[in-house]
Amino acid sequence: MKYKRILLKLSGEALMGEQQYGIDPKRISEYAEEIKDVVKKRVEVAIVIGGGNIFRGMKGVGQGMDRVQGDHMGMLATVINALALQSALEGVGVQTRVQSAIKINEVAEPFIRRRAMRHLEKGRVVIFGGGTGNPYFTTDSAAVLRAIEIDADVILKGTRVDGIYTADPEKDKTATKFDNLSFSEVLSKGLKVMDTTAFTLSQENELPIVVFDMNKQGNLLKVVSGENIGTVVNL
Repeated sequence: MKYKRILLKLSGEALMGEQQYGIDPKRISEYAEEIKDVVKKRVEVAIVIGGGNIFRGMKGVGQGMDRVQGDHMGMLATVINALALQSALEGVGVQTRVQSAIKINEVAEPFIRRRAMRHLEKGRVVIFGGGTGNPYFTTDSAAVLRAIEIDADVILKGTRVDGIYTADPEKDKTATKFDNLSFSEVLSKGLKVMDTTAFTLSQENELPIVVFDMNKQGNLLKVVSGENIGTVVNL
């Protein structure tokens, strides 16, 4: 395996599958099987999931809600998704722990770096819920922060498209895909990989990012194995 310890970033919307809202049992089961295949190769897996399938803080702001209140609601949505993925993973025999940046001790452990790393060393999947625990920070930022804290080798950003393109391939059929990019090229070309805070944090800590299609069966294992799929962003 090319990577020993990974941080997998999934969007909340990815869990919707073909639905318009919530969690699609079929999609989350497929993800659990993909992750299981990687764990069987003795790769240590940590995960951060967004909450956009349930509630997005900025949408609440657009409806007149206080930003901090909206962001807290979004953080709780990520905990719901984390628990759902934990259930799916344990359903296929993968030991999993959920750690939350918000204290919610009845359903999740608090985030403790050393404990998280110990779980990973024991072969358990660790899902980080609650974002960073602070408003105004996205789950992209949470993913980069946690990846740095646990000494992950790479951030794998699972999306609906198979990499980074010159434009949105779902809207522009002439868009072309990049196989490799440097951090500076992403900035100079104005490409959208993560929000600016998350991307800058990744760049400063020399943490590579791989953007790939999570919905294609076997892709996660291929990325971890080092196959040339998706787009790699590195120094």
